[in-house]
Amino acid sequence: MSTTRSRRLGVGVWALVVALVALVALTFIPTPYVIQRPGPVFDTLGTAKGADGEKVPLIEVDGAQTFPTGGTLDLTTVQVVGNRERTPSWAELAVAWVDPARAVVPIDVVFPEGVTSEQRDKQNAELMVNSQHEATAAALTELGYDVGAKVEVVETIKDSPADGVLEAGDIIVAIDGQKVSSAKVLREEVQKSEGKTVELTVQRDGTEKQVSLTPEKQDVNGTTTWLIGISLTTTYDFPIDVTIQLDNVGGPSAGMMFALGIIDTLTPGELNGGKNVAGTGTIEADGTVGPIGGIRQKLYGARDAGAKIFLAPESNCDEVVGHVPDGLTVYSTATLEDSMHILDVVSKDGDTSKLPTCKAS
Repeated sequence: MSTTRSRRLGVGVWALVVALVALVALTFIPTPYVIQRPGPVFDTLGTAKGADGEKVPLIEVDGAQTFPTGGTLDLTTVQVVGNRERTPSWAELAVAWVDPARAVVPIDVVFPEGVTSEQRDKQNAELMVNSQHEATAAALTELGYDVGAKVEVVETIKDSPADGVLEAGDIIVAIDGQKVSSAKVLREEVQKSEGKTVELTVQRDGTEKQVSLTPEKQDVNGTTTWLIGISLTTTYDFPIDVTIQLDNVGGPSAGMMFALGIIDTLTPGELNGGKNVAGTGTIEADGTVGPIGGIRQKLYGARDAGAKIFLAPESNCDEVVGHVPDGLTVYSTATLEDSMHILDVVSKDGDTSKLPTCKAS
């Protein structure tokens, strides 16, 4: 063997050794990403495991007549692989990058700096509880019930317009004479004021009083917002008892599907026509459907669970276009009423060509 050839072989061997060492080293170097993949799918018309491991109805109603259901109204979830304590390896990331059902996401998006996994889980649990309340309010309101909504001040921000004027526990009854039935109504009216003084009717310790506030202007990224400096919660006095039993799932994105499940349980016939339907979306008491995260993973999770129809928030459509798995038809929705109309057409095998679908913007 010539000296030149031996030298080349030696260089090649060393290059391979260096590459292998680098590859091994990469498996131990923390990565700044986590992976999102399809999570479990739960039928809101079916059962789920309770805290004791026994199966219980996912939605249970007491105080009103209920009716048989058919098919599925599946809520979809996303699982996160990795956290700040243990991030995925570069090899795991490489596999996820080429898998359309998975997404590689910067870790700061899912686990913000300074927020522990325990704190994140607690926040998501609180969001889940709130979504169940909002879903119940939206469903019962759609069915004509009075849900007794009360918008309550949780706290005021120091040196804000509300500081020293409003107190924790105040119930905001009206703004400029208009009834406040939700936090959304209050926010909208404050924005309409464009900085002009607003008159609030407040219930404090059982007595109503009038207070005046002048909203402050805040500009963020060229968008003007008017603020009065309070955090709010909405409480309800539901005329019937609706219990949603779903453990170990957090976040607000199941709200719309909870609402549809409640409506189907409380009305004759099958809202979905006995078909397998899945979906996602936050819900507000007035029926507004909002955006969620992980929409692409949820599409694949729904398809793999047997759904043929998927209801996606209109505000997530840009993420849906071009990423719908084969065998799944996706319709866009902005309100609970939209979702019910879509299901009505689909359940009757009607003309679906006029139903809203996600289109590229």
